[in-house]
Amino acid sequence: MIYTIIKVVITSLLVVAIAELSKRSSLIGALLASLPLTSVLAMFWLYIDTHDAGKVADLASGIFWLVLPSLVFFVSLPLLLRAGINFYLSMGLSLTATAGCYFIMVLILKYCGVKL
Repeated sequence: MIYTIIKVVITSLLVVAIAELSKRSSLIGALLASLPLTSVLAMFWLYIDTHDAGKVADLASGIFWLVLPSLVFFVSLPLLLRAGINFYLSMGLSLTATAGCYFIMVLILKYCGVKL
């Protein structure tokens, strides 16, 4: 249980630190947020928990394929916000579009024989 709490605290501190740094500099915040820090932490936690390099490789491969549809979020959100659409509506529309793209990507990968 303590190990799980440590994982939550480290991961949470990372997200809060990025949000706080973003208040001072959007460049530094964007740089840190764009780094695959969450993915790297997830891979470390997975390996420490299982000692299974194959599971880590599967996770890394899955992340690669699912980064592509996630880019829809980072394109649509600023476009909607700059068009003057309310923040919450823009966020909701962007998340919905991204979820749809994830679904489509999973179907395409399944059709192509890529197992996630």
